[in-house]
Amino acid sequence: MKYNIRGENIEVTGAIRDYVEKKINKLERYFDTPPTSEVHVNLSVYNDEQQIEVTIPMTNLLLRAEEQHNDLYAAIDLVVDKLERQIRKHKTKVNRKFRQKGAPKHIFAELEKEAVEAEREADSDEIEIVRTKRFNLKPMDSEEAVLQMDMLGHAFFVFTNAVSGNTNVVYRRKDGKYGLIEPNS
Repeated sequence: MKYNIRGENIEVTGAIRDYVEKKINKLERYFDTPPTSEVHVNLSVYNDEQQIEVTIPMTNLLLRAEEQHNDLYAAIDLVVDKLERQIRKHKTKVNRKFRQKGAPKHIFAELEKEAVEAEREADSDEIEIVRTKRFNLKPMDSEEAVLQMDMLGHAFFVFTNAVSGNTNVVYRRKDGKYGLIEPNS
């Protein structure tokens, strides 16, 4: 993996760079072949609060996590834990889906190879919609929509508001609370 480490209000020293690379390199154990993607790391300090944001873009998967802590090294450890959970969750989901279809055991590595090949073939200038979902919007209140979203493990949920009849969206905010998007009437 190639690293792009930036610092805001903090100097990225060799020790910090080595620690970040060492911790994120541990993620390679989840892949049969190491990913060739670039790792974007933003380190920042605001009011004695250390923040780290890590983004690892892959074709079929975007790993992204951010964490805040008083200690930068603790924040790095916490963000790597989040990334590990995301990878394990994705691997479980992918393997479960392909096990049901009778696919090989190491499907996650094969998906990564296919993704790299597809990325080489695709034009990066064009916006391409690769999947369309259609579903019926069930009338419900915002609390039921939040419960549905949590049950599905999604970050947002689209529904028809039972009171107004409008299409609304509930979403999980970074602070762990929920937001509601509704159109102007």
